[in-house]
Amino acid sequence: MQALIRIAAAVGCFIAAAPAPAQTGNYPTRPLRMIVPNAPGGSSDFVARIIQPKMSELFGKQVIIDNRGGASGNIGVEVAARSPADGHTLLLGNVGAMAINPYLYPNFSVQPLRDFICISTVVDVAGALAIHPSLPVANFREFIEYTRARPGKLSYGSSNPGAAQSLMMEYIKLKNNLDIVRIDYKGGAGPATIGLLAGEVQAAMATGASYVGHVKAGKLKMLAVVSSKRIAAAPDVPTLVELGYPELTTGSWQALYTPAGTPRAAVNTLHDTLMKTLRDPTVVERLAGGGADVITSRSPEECAAFMKTQNQFWGPFIRRVGVTAQ
Repeated sequence: MQALIRIAAAVGCFIAAAPAPAQTGNYPTRPLRMIVPNAPGGSSDFVARIIQPKMSELFGKQVIIDNRGGASGNIGVEVAARSPADGHTLLLGNVGAMAINPYLYPNFSVQPLRDFICISTVVDVAGALAIHPSLPVANFREFIEYTRARPGKLSYGSSNPGAAQSLMMEYIKLKNNLDIVRIDYKGGAGPATIGLLAGEVQAAMATGASYVGHVKAGKLKMLAVVSSKRIAAAPDVPTLVELGYPELTTGSWQALYTPAGTPRAAVNTLHDTLMKTLRDPTVVERLAGGGADVITSRSPEECAAFMKTQNQFWGPFIRRVGVTAQ
């Protein structure tokens, strides 16, 4: 994806060569608040707690994590949007809250494209399609053919209809004219995966990291990953891009935002600080350990373009399949 640059410690020279941001005087003048629109322990909270110490060190001010879960992330998003636009409030938003929810909740008062400045993308957690090993297929294309030949006979596990991974499965269904039944669980990486292991469903989509151990143990087969490149933990599994879905290049991405109207000088400082944080080898290593691949935007404008592309993809698709918030 052109709007994203994957980084590791070895590419720090690119960022070092970027123009220095405008100075912001004494900014920040007090501790910063990073709102995480999810409960503690989730993937967004995991990312926030890894980048928070380095950002605090670089700012010389404490970055305080404020978990505001509820309403599929909408509560935290609204709190952030209504905060002063002075650069001291951040939002660690994700694909669900910032690109899917606006179309699941069309009457929600906050519009991410209007009410936030995207500082940069932060990470992408690759999704994956896995099946129960009893299914007599060896790869993705065989799975499609097998499922198409048995309309209504197979089922897949979903965390909820509006989750990114569930919508990706619905996208595959639509593109291939499949009749496969969705079974909703209270979580994808946990309950839906347990249901798949037990054979309650024949397929499921969740994060690739949640499947790797089961695949190595022979308890599941992984057929495809949702990422711009193959994941290190499963190098033999093709991406959906390779399989003919060039639009599915990211799984569960996360990005850092600040309220619209924040002074440009503060935005530049935030971007510069985040870039330094995300090229720190310890930060990169810890994120990778949790299945999160660091991705960054070269500028807030590039992040805004990525956001627009994501909204243009998910909005029409959600309307087409008729998914509504529950």
